[in-house]
Amino acid sequence: MLLLLIKAVFAYALGSVSGSLLLGRRQGFDIRRSGSGNAGGTNALRTRGWRFALGVVVIDIGKGALAVWLALLLPTMTGSPGPYSEALICGFAAVLGHVFPVYYGFRGGKGAATVVGTLAVLQPLLLAPLLLVWLLVLGTTGYVGLATVIAGLSLLPLTVWITPHAQGLLVYAVACAALLTLTHAGNLQRLYRGTEHRFERARVFARLFAGRR
Repeated sequence: MLLLLIKAVFAYALGSVSGSLLLGRRQGFDIRRSGSGNAGGTNALRTRGWRFALGVVVIDIGKGALAVWLALLLPTMTGSPGPYSEALICGFAAVLGHVFPVYYGFRGGKGAATVVGTLAVLQPLLLAPLLLVWLLVLGTTGYVGLATVIAGLSLLPLTVWITPHAQGLLVYAVACAALLTLTHAGNLQRLYRGTEHRFERARVFARLFAGRR
């Protein structure tokens, strides 16, 4: 169990490497002082443009994938729950690191990109339907936060459908869905009050349906 603890701490430390804060520091700014104040890809896109946001997303997805891959690669000890279970634990530790980064005063992003990175290694078959759900909600409503929460919640039925006997992965899906809902609580509150920022250009399906009426 000591080795698992070391792996989880390392995964958390890896997850704490925030793409937006790391790249922002190199360019001389703290993205948490711009836009929504969140150190995630959406705020990066809104305040710094798509090139900067792309770099942020690549780092945030990559660190999640790397944390899980290393957990699967490194040896286990007697009494370990197994390589895959350790990978699940380390994956969630990396996501927690992104949300509560030790290097940046525990103020990080909302975790979606890092969750995607972990799933790319844990169960890549989940990525396409998750992306489809996210795009459908975003293309209809224009709300990124809402799209992310619904995609996160859809992770539960999708996991049951695609890997019906993977109990550990289902627990992981529940934990990730709960965390994504929690980190997007502010978005949901603003949506309820009618003050949530909407990407009108992303509402391609809404405009398509409206044009056919």
